[in-house]
Amino acid sequence: MILVASVLLLIGGTYTAMHTEVDVFPDLNAPTVVIMTEANGMAAEEVEQLVTFPVETAVNGATGVRRVRSSSTNGFSVVWVEFDWGTDIYLARQIVSEKLAIVGEELPSNVGKPTLGPQSSILGEVLIIGLTADSTSMLDLRTIADWTIRPRLLSTGGVAQVAVLGGELKEYQIQLDPERMRHYGVSMNEVMTVTRGMNLNANGGVLYEYGNEYIVRGVLSTANIEQLGKAVVKSIDSVPVLLEDIADVRIGPKAPKLGTASERGKPAVLMTVTKQPATSTLELTDKLEASLQDLRKNLPPDVKVSTDIFRQSRFIDSSISNVKKSLFEGGIFVVIVLFLFLANVRTTIISLVTLPLSLLVSILTLHFMGLTINTMSLGGMAIAIGSLVDDAIVDVENVYKRLRENRLLPENERLSVIQVVFNASKEVRMPILNSTLIIVVSFVPLFFLSGMEGRMLVPLGIAFIVALFASTIVALTLTPVLCSYLLGKEKGDKLPKEAFVARWMKGVYEKALTWVLIHKRLTLGSTIGLFIITLGFFFTLGRSFLPPFNEGSFTINISSLPGISLEESDKMGHRAEELLLSIPEIQTVARKTGRAELDEHALGVNVSEIEAPFELKDRSRNELMADVREKLGTITGANIEIGQSASLSATVSMLCSAVPKPISPSNCLVTT
Repeated sequence: MILVASVLLLIGGTYTAMHTEVDVFPDLNAPTVVIMTEANGMAAEEVEQLVTFPVETAVNGATGVRRVRSSSTNGFSVVWVEFDWGTDIYLARQIVSEKLAIVGEELPSNVGKPTLGPQSSILGEVLIIGLTADSTSMLDLRTIADWTIRPRLLSTGGVAQVAVLGGELKEYQIQLDPERMRHYGVSMNEVMTVTRGMNLNANGGVLYEYGNEYIVRGVLSTANIEQLGKAVVKSIDSVPVLLEDIADVRIGPKAPKLGTASERGKPAVLMTVTKQPATSTLELTDKLEASLQDLRKNLPPDVKVSTDIFRQSRFIDSSISNVKKSLFEGGIFVVIVLFLFLANVRTTIISLVTLPLSLLVSILTLHFMGLTINTMSLGGMAIAIGSLVDDAIVDVENVYKRLRENRLLPENERLSVIQVVFNASKEVRMPILNSTLIIVVSFVPLFFLSGMEGRMLVPLGIAFIVALFASTIVALTLTPVLCSYLLGKEKGDKLPKEAFVARWMKGVYEKALTWVLIHKRLTLGSTIGLFIITLGFFFTLGRSFLPPFNEGSFTINISSLPGISLEESDKMGHRAEELLLSIPEIQTVARKTGRAELDEHALGVNVSEIEAPFELKDRSRNELMADVREKLGTITGANIEIGQSASLSATVSMLCSAVPKPISPSNCLVTT
């Protein structure tokens, strides 16, 4: 029965492992509501005083709010309202909506309505899509992005937001001519009265005639600028004055522009896709790729769609692959060590059975707890690998020894194989349990961590402890059964010699132990001295919540003095792109200067953010970093910050420090 249960566990665990959600980190989503408010024409100080402060004041006293952060820039306000862990996100959004209903009436008339941002994941940026074209205008390219690609991507399950930046926003413009207005005696109020509803269909009611019902409406809506120009402004002596008589009606780009974008130094439209919480990044990326592949068929031939600028799935695949490789390599070393010390194929196999079963039990537990397979949970399993076979080795070695001793007894004194295995396992049962509990206790403090630290490290503790307990259960149940089948049928009465490695190490250990017991003071003094030296080194080490990641991509911020025009800032960013593309390891570059409409990652027009994925070739990462710093150092009048991908390292830093979207200051390069 135990063997059947083990086989079923192996099958079920393997199936679950193949279908469990995979991500970079555990779920770090504290319930957060984002409030965005457009305040066109206002300076940052006015936005802070007249928009951000009233919104912050309104939500600060809301139930369950633990932290409120804000960012105010020219014409735009963003407020992040963080609630206590465990708060239902929909309840949080309802609370904030009720508070905003009150504060909305107190804001200046020229300020837009405060808008709640989409419910997205903290590490939500999954893909950046670049659109470039040879002959299609930037106006048409932006229109394609806004009205063709973006709606299709938003309809994909799991997508929270698609922010579009770059190109030119299409706008129907009525450019009034003061001279012609004076000639016809038309005032601005008359023009505004006509134009406010000139492109809206009119409702004419219902007409009943001949037993039929007819809906009467005036069809005025049109996209034809010639028809728009035929709108009647006023009549002079029964002669109509048309809009085209006093103004030029045309299609043009919206001004002023809030930002611009480029790819590989060429003007482009960039689309940043953000996922919803509890959504598989890998599955969503595959869905988005399929949607884009289908959309390409209907796009103009010269429009190129690129998805290699930033892909979070690339880092996930790389991270999970590295941890899996570590697990595999650890397993190989365990096999080698076991065989060297046991020198028996059967005992090695019995001990190794514990590894896959324990890890699969850990994965099953994570799955039923609603957790994902990520670098932290896999790290816990990797740490546990060396300990997983300990219990089985103790049991197998004792059973193996007792079976050999039993065969050396006279025929009438020998016990049955089942009895020997039972007694041998019973002898080591309590030591096995005690050793497991001691190791588990050392990991218990992880479960008392709160906030971000707890969310990050608890899955590691769960994976480790569950795997360790599973190995103990296997050692106490399956291992004796396998011993009775594989070791109980061996023939021969001669007790085999110990493995050569074990005999050699016993000899070395005996000599070392004898020397230590003779030189007690020297041994104790050396131990205390090493402890003090180690303690001194400990206090000189740096402190960091997470180690630096090699995400395979640089995020480079180029900021100049506030007040610079978008055009000049664009030129500065373009120069940086050219310098980066001259580096062989840099695969591509994409730049955002300024911000998109209603995008919580608000940057001023004086700031450019460049995403530069790279692939190491003949140089190390540090050498590549030094080359990037040297080349960008030639740009004058700019502050250059080089960091990791904005979606991972910077976001985790933001969560821990409460500073919106930072880049590591250790890589800051200031040039003048």
